[in-house]
Amino acid sequence: MYYESTRNSTLKITSAEAIVQGISPDGGLFVPDGIPELSLSEISAFGKLSYPETAEKVFSLYLTDFSADEIKSCVESAYCSGSFETENVDELKTLRQGLNILELWHGPTCAFKDMALQILPHLLTTSVRKTGTDKKVCVLVATSGDTGKAALEGFKDAKGTSILVFYPENGVSAMQKLQMITQDGSNVGVCAIKGNFDDAQTGVKKIFTDPSIGAKLSENGIMFSSANSINWGRLAPQIVYYVAAYAKLVAQGEISLGEKLNVVVPTGNFGNILAAYYAKRMGVPVGKLICASNSNNVLTDFLRTGVYDRNRRFYTTISPSMDILVSSNLERLLYHLSGGDSEYIAGLFAELSSKGRFEVSEEIKKSLRELFWADFCTDDETKAAIASTYDRYGYTVDTHTGVAVGVYKKYTDETGNQTCTVIASTASPYKFPDAVLSALGASCGSGDEFEKADVLCKKSGLPIPKALSELKSKKPRFTGSVERGDMLGYVYETLGIK
Repeated sequence: MYYESTRNSTLKITSAEAIVQGISPDGGLFVPDGIPELSLSEISAFGKLSYPETAEKVFSLYLTDFSADEIKSCVESAYCSGSFETENVDELKTLRQGLNILELWHGPTCAFKDMALQILPHLLTTSVRKTGTDKKVCVLVATSGDTGKAALEGFKDAKGTSILVFYPENGVSAMQKLQMITQDGSNVGVCAIKGNFDDAQTGVKKIFTDPSIGAKLSENGIMFSSANSINWGRLAPQIVYYVAAYAKLVAQGEISLGEKLNVVVPTGNFGNILAAYYAKRMGVPVGKLICASNSNNVLTDFLRTGVYDRNRRFYTTISPSMDILVSSNLERLLYHLSGGDSEYIAGLFAELSSKGRFEVSEEIKKSLRELFWADFCTDDETKAAIASTYDRYGYTVDTHTGVAVGVYKKYTDETGNQTCTVIASTASPYKFPDAVLSALGASCGSGDEFEKADVLCKKSGLPIPKALSELKSKKPRFTGSVERGDMLGYVYETLGIK
């Protein structure tokens, strides 16, 4: 299998090269030149395997230039090292017959990003060896909250790498900020920017794709790579948990083999729901892909109308990891739906860059309607969904999962569809204790995040994750911030480049 750029389909590289580069020089994203297929019997067999064993099987289909031993080493280093608090890595909870929560936040940073970012450093360092690259790899990251900490944790002290993370100064929760600014490791850097996530993401992409910057780094023995989901090595691991979840539901007798399963995903950058799309294309019987947005509902409008328009008000919400108006991974989906027309995709995203909007063809609009259903929740609706889930099932969700729960109710109310459903739960409620407590009508007073966590523990009965409770004794290391136009200066200064 080879990988091609969404903006230049004639470019063909191996998966190792795609993982090392992160993003194509033309600004496009790398996608596989074909999507592997699984038979129902193969999917059923996954139900008898552990999560790491399923991951090995799925990776072998996409990383065809990796040996079986290389894949096994990467998987075991990520998922068998004790970094996840639960034995299964992913946890599937049934709220009622036909409604399941896929808990993806039992890793070291308590967010779904761990599912990919615990393995990405191993995939990247293996890829560096395979491609014969002799440069130090600087992993550059823009984060809306969760990716930053998960990437920092995954890459800290990884040999031959450094990692620099930019986050919006006022666009992450207090707990998310604490996780990042207290990060240990000799090869890490964290910096706030005076702007929102889209500003951080745009700045990172500009740095990535500027040939003069690349040349200057090369002179200093350094090259860039990415830990955002623009990197195929970040996205591929997310496909695994949708394949595994379906197989597990079949094994448990929750659904019959071949029966459709709807998937609800809270998303801002579109990577998590795109992974479910790939699972569907591989043959997993996924029915509707239900896209849940917060008040930054650019994806809702696009999936309904085919018009992508980022020229709108930006909202700071209680689900900050979804506070995004430019959804990078949408480009991969549109490339597939256009039949691999890279010239068409390049035109769309040039229009987005110059005008802030584009409209897709009628054929693609039809495909979007067939594949997706989309809606959004305001903060008040999100809190109501958190409260109703607690009252009805005794189950506590975070603010992002709350968005998904709220949108799922809108879907069933509008369509009456009762297909068996999995809701992707993307973060521990302890990452957003203030908002969750407010939703549950509990008094949290004026205490700090740790006092609020204690109150939430008593209310929910959920144990406080060790990774978060340990933050209390850590001192901040990274307190600086820069204007969005000064991100490159921070990169040069941190890397010692003059």
